[in-house]
Order: sequence, then structure tokens, then C-alpha cells
Amino acid sequence: MISTVNVGLQYGGRELFKGVDVKFTKGNCYGLIGANGAGKSTFLKILSGEIEPQKGQVIVTPGERISVLRQDHFAFDAYDVIRTVLMGNAHLCEVMDEKEAIYLKEDFSEEDGIRVSELEEEFAEMGGWSAESDAEILLNGLGVTNQYHNMQMSEVPNEIKVKVLLAQALFGNPDILLMDEPTNHLDLSAIAWLEEFLIDIESTVIVVSHDRHFLNKVCTHTVDIDYGKVTMYVGNYDFWYEYTQMAQRQLKEQNKKAEAKAKELQEFIARFSANASKSKQATSRKKLLDSLVIEDIPVSSRRFPYVAFKPDREIGNEVLTVSGISKTIGERKVLDNISFVIRPHDKVAFVGTDSLAKTTLFQILMGEMEPDAGTFKWGVTTSQAYLPSDNSSFFDGCEDSLIDWIRRYSNLIFESDVRSWLGRMLFSGEEATKQAKVLSGGERVRCMLCKMMLSGANVLLLDEPTNHLDLESIASLNDGVIRFPETVLFTSHDHQFVQTIANRIIDITSGHFYDKVITFDEYIEEQMQTN
Repeated sequence: MISTVNVGLQYGGRELFKGVDVKFTKGNCYGLIGANGAGKSTFLKILSGEIEPQKGQVIVTPGERISVLRQDHFAFDAYDVIRTVLMGNAHLCEVMDEKEAIYLKEDFSEEDGIRVSELEEEFAEMGGWSAESDAEILLNGLGVTNQYHNMQMSEVPNEIKVKVLLAQALFGNPDILLMDEPTNHLDLSAIAWLEEFLIDIESTVIVVSHDRHFLNKVCTHTVDIDYGKVTMYVGNYDFWYEYTQMAQRQLKEQNKKAEAKAKELQEFIARFSANASKSKQATSRKKLLDSLVIEDIPVSSRRFPYVAFKPDREIGNEVLTVSGISKTIGERKVLDNISFVIRPHDKVAFVGTDSLAKTTLFQILMGEMEPDAGTFKWGVTTSQAYLPSDNSSFFDGCEDSLIDWIRRYSNLIFESDVRSWLGRMLFSGEEATKQAKVLSGGERVRCMLCKMMLSGANVLLLDEPTNHLDLESIASLNDGVIRFPETVLFTSHDHQFVQTIANRIIDITSGHFYDKVITFDEYIEEQMQTN
């Protein structure tokens, strides 16, 4: 068990937490949610001991081991993959290293013999003899095949490193597991495996995630950071959302009735307070008026951008024809003779484990890269707007204010019009004058979405659009793409995003081309039956 008692923390005069008392118990999974900047990651660091609270304390049941999902992809470059996973249990590695050091001694003393005997006993109790095979099982479950297991971490691709660090956090059945965005950069099969793993684990799990499907699947409780407070609800993300929306509606309705009653009482008092025969009734009603309570509705830190894509013209009968496209990057053939036809109003999710293949295809279709073989042709009535997975070229080193940045990518002239559009994307007041180069990842994506909305395009290409966005922005984008009446080609690791938008699934990465008019859940079920 891990709990907080009266925990408080301030940053730069801003109070993130005050008097936080929460208890996390074994066998439950807690989803930590809140707007960007609310302090989710900071709260996890307080729980892990990385940050000391200014007030209060964190209490951990004595002897329980805390495991934390690491975000530094370069911290373990000096180790091989298996060793990196084993380092998830630091004490086990210490025992292993001390054992090995003693066995390597040339002058093996009696004291060494006693010590190594103690270590062997402790090693066995911690499951040391099966540790490497347990690590391999975790890695294979996440899609890290045997070919990577003995490689140095410095040599493996970033998408593999992400999975290795996740395996490290999960290794050895920790008593308390803390994870910040564990599904980031994971393919859908790895996310599905992680969901099942967390459902079965008996540990105390506390997770920050922007993946709504993931939170709904694994969480028994939802911990909301908002209004400067930390509040725990029993139930998953959807339950929390419905409950809090209902509570807000009830409070507003209650206040509405109280305000109407107050107005009625005030009118009676004003009319009859000077009337001797009615003075007692007026006095009685004044007491009733004084007893009426109109609750303050707290201002949430959550803010929803307005996302709506409106094409300048309807799309014609021909949208896109791709014929035999192949592309090799480095020594790897990422696209091999890919052909398909996109029809009007298709909303196509490109799925599969190879993110490079999907990104490469989108870059080719947008003219940013030439194929080695094959052709593609856009219909004459089409216009495209593209959200790349890496948008750094639009912002790095750019000293334009957001107002000037938007002007560069639109026909807007008047500053008031530009500010109106930026306001929709939550850049109001002085925020609109910030330099483009200083924006956070989520702010950059919101700017790119604003640019796309202003384009009036009738084909949207979205490469991992939910990366860096908070839950509120993801929900707004999700609704905006659903409402878009024309054609969408997209990739995403967000299950709910794919399921609610796509009417067609294309997999260009599985070794055998797959293209079918089908929902995402139907596609997953089909793949499970096939495998």
C-alpha cells in the first residue's frame, strides 16, 4: 500500500497540491487524470520519492518494492537488453553482482563461502534462477523478439527501447508500479498485451495515460487532479466522466432553482416589507432567503479546444490511386509493392507494428519523399492537409509569434481574425504572442491543427495526431474528425480514436497486405482468430 498524508506542493508561487490525503491499495489500478500542467507527472514523482513534498508525507508499507517506468531512453545504453530488464529489480542485480564478484576471486576465503551461501539463498528466494527467462517472456510479450535480447541498448531502435524500459518496470512483480504514459510509442498489439498484464497483476498500479480505451480497460479507480485538489473515484475513465458531468448538471440545476426561489422571495419582501399586515410574512421570507445556499461552481483547469475541419469544396469521384510503391530506407525495405485505391468519404486507419513504414507512405503521398518504385495520383478535385508525426521543422528556431505563424500558413490579414482562430485552440491574450519555438509538444500539435482547419482541404492525412495531446484535446480532435464529411487517412495508437473514426483498415506492415472495409474492433477480433 502507498498513501499520502496532507501532501502539499507549490511551484513558483502556484499551488499544485494542498492537503492531499489518498490511499492506493493492492490489487487495484488507479488512472491519474487531469489537464496538462495540473501536476499528474509531478504527483507520480512525489509518490516515487523523486520529489519531496513541501508539506505532508508519503507512506509506503515497509518492505514493499516500488517500480517506476523510466523515460530516459539513453540511461541504459551501456547494458544489454536482458540486463536492462533485470535492473528493474535493483536488489536482485546487486545480489547477482556480489555473487559473481566473490566467485571470481582467486583467494576464496571461508568468509567468502559463508557470504556467497547467504547470497545464493537470497537469490533463490527472489526467483533469481528464473529471472532471465522471466525477462525474456516479458520482452516477447511486448514484441521484443529474441534477436534483440543480447544486443546493447545503444544499438536497438527507439521503438524497441520503449518496450524494454516498460519490461524493466514490470519485471519481478513489483508491489507498487508507477507508470507515466506507458502506451506512448507502443504499437497496438503491445498495448493489448500490456492491458491484459495489468488486469492480471496483483500489484498496486498507478498510471498516467491519455489513452481513454486503455484507462477504461485497466483502471478500477480514477484519480482526478483538478480544482487544485486530488479526488479519487471508484470506476474507470468513462464512469468518472459520466459521474462528474451528471454532478455538474445537478449542481447547475440546483443553483438555477435556488436563484429562482431567491428572486421570488426578494420580490415578496420588496412588495410587503412596509405593509404592517404582511410584515411577519416578509420577515419569515427574509429568513428563508438568508438560508438559501447557491453553491459556487469551481472553475475547472480543463479546457477543450474547438476542432472543426470544413472543406472548401466537395471531393469528386477520384481521390487517390497508389500503384506498386516501394521504398528502402537504409538497408531496410519499409514499403514493398503497395497498391490501393482511396474512395470518396473513406476514413482509413493505417495500422501495423512498423511506424516508419506508415510515416514513409504519408511522406511520399505528400511529396516530401520519392518512392524507389511505383506511382500515386491524387484526384484533380482533392486538396490535402497533413499533420506529420514529427512537426519540429515548423517550429524549431522559429522566432515568429503565434499570430505571425498562423498568418504564414493562412490568408488571414486582420489580427483580430488570427486571434479568434488561436483562441479556438486555447491560445488567448498574451499566449498568442509567444514565439513558435518555445511551444510545448501539445501546443505545437494544436497549432498544426489550426493550420489544417484554415487550409479548407478535403483530404486529411494525420500521422499519430494524438501524441502530446491531453485527454480534452484528444476528445475534441476525435469529434472533429468524426464530423469531417470528406476523406481521412490516419495512423494512431489510440484505440478509441481508431475505433470511432475508421470505416476501413489497411495494414501495410504485416508482411502480407491487408485492406478491408471493417471497424477496428472487428479487425482486432479477426486477427486474434487468425493467430
